[in-house]
Amino acid sequence: QLQLVESGGGLVQPGGSLRLSCAASGFSLKTYAIGWFRQAPGKEREGIQCISSHGGSSNYADSVKGRFTISRDNAKNTVYLQMNSLRPEDTAVYYCTAPNRAPLCPLFWQEGDSWGQGTQVTVSS
Repeated sequence: QLQLVESGGGLVQPGGSLRLSCAASGFSLKTYAIGWFRQAPGKEREGIQCISSHGGSSNYADSVKGRFTISRDNAKNTVYLQMNSLRPEDTAVYYCTAPNRAPLCPLFWQEGDSWGQGTQVTVSS
């Protein structure tokens, strides 16, 4: 089982920014595509973005296009999600996962078979 640990969430005002981190524990994530998904209260899980092992990205949510950017630092064994221009509707618990345990991102979002505890993002004034 791939162990991933999410961090970086918090309370931010609308229009603000946060950078989430996804750190791998006990394995090297450099050969895996890693993605982020979120779940808001009372809503289904939503795939957001994925980054391939070589750095190519895929976006699965039109609502975050142009505002969120996924990146990776294989030397630090970490994937990031930079979130700008945050909106109240971005409020959710954010998770990272290896969608298909492969180097390339899937064409359609897949949750993968393991993820961490998540990190809470709350956008409110």
